[in-house]
Formats: sequence, C-alpha cells, structure tokens
Amino acid sequence: MSEVRQQAGNAMTEEEFSAWFDALYTRYATDVIRVSYFYLADRGKAEDVCHDAFVSLFVNRPSLPPGSEKAWLLKVALNRCRDIWRSAWMRRVISGSPVFEMIPGPDTINQRLEKQEILAAVNSLPPDFREIFILHYYQGYNISEIAQITGVPEGTVSSRLARGRKKLEKILGEGSEQA
Repeated sequence: MSEVRQQAGNAMTEEEFSAWFDALYTRYATDVIRVSYFYLADRGKAEDVCHDAFVSLFVNRPSLPPGSEKAWLLKVALNRCRDIWRSAWMRRVISGSPVFEMIPGPDTINQRLEKQEILAAVNSLPPDFREIFILHYYQGYNISEIAQITGVPEGTVSSRLARGRKKLEKILGEGSEQA
C-alpha cells in the first residue's frame, strides 16, 4: 500500500490511487471512527468525521511519507472533532447530556461497570486532555507521535498526560467515596 504511493509519488494513476485509497479506508476507517467517537460520544457524528477525513484525503491527495497515513487521517479527524465541539450548536445542545453508549462485551458486570466508570471519567476531562488520553491509551501512540498528530510540543503532551491522570484519580476517587 505505502510502497505503491512511494513509488508513484504524486504521479499515481487514478487506478493506483483508488487501490491505495481503498486499502487505507479498509485499514484505518475503524480507528478513525473509534477516536472520533471517544471524542464526540456520538456514533453518527463520528462516522461523519471519518467520512470527512477520507474525503479530504481523496480531494487533497497529500504526498504522505510511508507509514504516516494513519497519523494524517487521525489529525484531520481530530481537527474536525474540535470544529464540531467549538460549534455553538454543540455547546448548546450536547454539553451536559449523557455520553458513551457501552456495547457489552464478554466480561463480568463488575468489569463492565468499572469500564463505564473509567470511560465516563475520561469523557469528563477537558477536550485537550481527553484527546491525548484517547491517542495514548486507546490508540497506543507514544508521546512524540501524539505531538506530531496534535501539533503541540512533546512537553505539553507529557504534562497533559500527567495532569490528566491526576484529574482522573480525583474523579474516580470521588466516585468511589460516594458509593
């Protein structure tokens, strides 16, 4: 996939580009939707963001270094998520509504409740912290990759992770004290 892009550069034929694009979509669409869903807590909006990211790839046809396609798609998706969160409609209508519809897995009720509590806590973090947490803990990116995706310095990423963990400890600690 990347090899075709690297060999052809911007002179890729329509057929080659279409095959490259289809391979990227097959490989990364689920990840883009997942990250967008964690950010927006709305499956429909997450799918729209995924669509926007791939349309941007199709229309702009950026020259991407091999192996950076996923990072580029996630960066576009996260920028689109930020745009949605900044919109007046989102602030008026969505803020404060219940989030994260959990799809039950093959684990126990206690594990499900714990996961729900953690996801709710992560979702209650400010957007800048939540974005870093999603990329680090749910997508497995390291600090330098997150810095590249988000466009912030590595030190900022590290401090947001550390401060975010403290915020989560406080949130989760308050939840267990109330129980």
